[in-house]
Amino acid sequence: MTSDPTTQDRRPHYAVEFADDYDRWFGKPGVSGATVDALEGLAGEGPVLELGIGTGRIALPLRARGLDVHGIDASEAMVGRLRAKPGGVDLPVTIGDFSRVPVPERDVFSLVYLAAGTFFELREQADQARCFAQVAQHLAPGGVFVFDSHVPEALAVAATGSQVVSEGDDHLVLCYRRIDPSVQRYSSHYVIHENDRTRQMRVEFRYAGAGELDLMARQAGLRLKERWGSWAGAPFTRDSTYHVSVYESR
Repeated sequence: MTSDPTTQDRRPHYAVEFADDYDRWFGKPGVSGATVDALEGLAGEGPVLELGIGTGRIALPLRARGLDVHGIDASEAMVGRLRAKPGGVDLPVTIGDFSRVPVPERDVFSLVYLAAGTFFELREQADQARCFAQVAQHLAPGGVFVFDSHVPEALAVAATGSQVVSEGDDHLVLCYRRIDPSVQRYSSHYVIHENDRTRQMRVEFRYAGAGELDLMARQAGLRLKERWGSWAGAPFTRDSTYHVSVYESR
């Protein structure tokens, strides 16, 4: 594991303070399973690279299926949770800014991916475009770059109310979103009530429509190969609330 001191300011607050609770609140087995299945189908023989690997929710199941998985993450706390899981100690992770893909120049991958909207934690267009460009430099021939994305119009509708993220006998996690279209950003604001204590967590994102993403891909030398309406491979239609985009080298 290597560390980049310039990543300190890029570590989301939640990835430090709430690392121990992340899987319990956000780990949805059905969604995670479909994501792992889809990525396994795209991976070929590997190796594969996850940007924003976090606690290993996706990477460790892929590794259990025989893939050579590598990761990048800016949060040592999240990676610490990964290390505590079976097989986590042996999974190679670089601590750093994933928009710069800080792995050796010679390393190439059959699949580079992000999940759960992580790409949009890059809050500047320049960072998002740089991520595309850097990924393109590390794709093996025939390799693909894959991530999921909210449909901005559906995101705006979802921001009109709150939703239950997780609940149990001892806790309740609610989320509401605020959108600022003047800068293409939204914030997910979480209210966590647990053991008679209420806490708050805020995560900031920069959203982008499918057309802007495709343009950044083309500028990086990639092209859209497939676009699905879910990780389970549903068609992307006018009613889709998010999409999974698969980009390949031109």
